[in-house]
Amino acid sequence: MKKYLIPSIRLTLVLMLLLCVLYPVFISYAGRLSEGQGGGEKMISQGKIVGYAALGQRFDKPQYFWGRPSAVDYNAAGSAGSNKGPANTEYLKIVSNRVDTLLKYHPYLKKSDIPADLVTASGSGLDPDISEQAATIQIKRVAQARNIPEAELAALLVKHTQQPLFGLFGPSAVNVLKLNIDLDKLKPRPLN
Repeated sequence: MKKYLIPSIRLTLVLMLLLCVLYPVFISYAGRLSEGQGGGEKMISQGKIVGYAALGQRFDKPQYFWGRPSAVDYNAAGSAGSNKGPANTEYLKIVSNRVDTLLKYHPYLKKSDIPADLVTASGSGLDPDISEQAATIQIKRVAQARNIPEAELAALLVKHTQQPLFGLFGPSAVNVLKLNIDLDKLKPRPLN
């Protein structure tokens, strides 16, 4: 037993120094060399910081594209998903209420048209992106609320769609905050 005790203590101390001191210091300095100095990509609208590109936030007015729901009410200090599974009745009621809200504001949709990312929260509760399909189904509502032609919003959506990495890894995604910031720059016009 004594034979293993001293080497175990040494290994623990070396790993603590490496993983609890040196690695965090290295990551901190590496972040400071990156764009944004490790502080995140600040999003600015009309001269004010309105959020960060990597953090989702609430948009619930009809004239904006809506993001993914959050299990933590978009609180970055409490980032977490829900531990409720698909058989949990409370969770099913929450999702059902989200579906009903979407159908109320998008009467032209069927339940089967609603992408999962518009009614289920992400693992972090702070996902800033939605699928291209989730953004596309909202074009009609936003166009009507803003008096802007749907074709113009579709073009804006194409501009903000991030394609999969190397065309292979992951789905196409749309950063909701970036899209809504550019949406505010569009001027309403007749819908003829």
